Amino acid sequence: MKAFFKHNGVYLGMYVILLALVGNVLLHHGKVQIHQLINATVGNPLIDTFFKYLTHLGDGLFAILIVLVLFFYNTKKALYILVTYLSAGLVSFIMKEYLFHGYYRPYPQFNWYLHEKLNLIQGVDILSNNSYPSGHALSAFALFMCLLLMTKSHALKVCYFLLALLAAYSRCYLSQHWLVDIFAGSIIGTFFSLLYYALFYSKSKFDNLSLPLSKLLAKNKQSV
Repeated sequence: MKAFFKHNGVYLGMYVILLALVGNVLLHHGKVQIHQLINATVGNPLIDTFFKYLTHLGDGLFAILIVLVLFFYNTKKALYILVTYLSAGLVSFIMKEYLFHGYYRPYPQFNWYLHEKLNLIQGVDILSNNSYPSGHALSAFALFMCLLLMTKSHALKVCYFLLALLAAYSRCYLSQHWLVDIFAGSIIGTFFSLLYYALFYSKSKFDNLSLPLSKLLAKNKQSV
């Protein structure tokens, strides 16, 4: 536990501080007002293009691609990310489909009720329903927090932390989600990354999985 916080405490601490700051903003300002401020920054072609493509880092397909690649190098790491992503995704599905199904995203709220035009980015398909929580923010934090916790390189930890934040923020920048959506999504993704890190890395019983999947299958075949 001491070694865990030595290597990851700074990043978890920064994340908690960010949660506190964003939580304070959410408590004192309405979601519409917050989104108006964020949307006012849209319009720079370079930044628009950056977030238009960066947001795909939060796609579930991207997380699965990383898992498939890791199976060629380390089955334990691949399974850790896969179980984290699937568990967080299941919680997101239940919340979106059964608890907050009628929760509108920014565009219909502004277009239908407030009669205000949003600054939208050409080529981005704007969604309307199932806003809470943000699946992209959840996926990005589930994936990149797993990668952050697994690596010992502080340079990579910083990179993964920033990618998680930027991928999550892109959902607000693109008017696909409210700030509260990505706030919740990041918490769910981070929670499961920590939960399964404790399962996979606090004990040595999974160390035998730290091989490529092909070698594990061949090893099991020989033992049979």
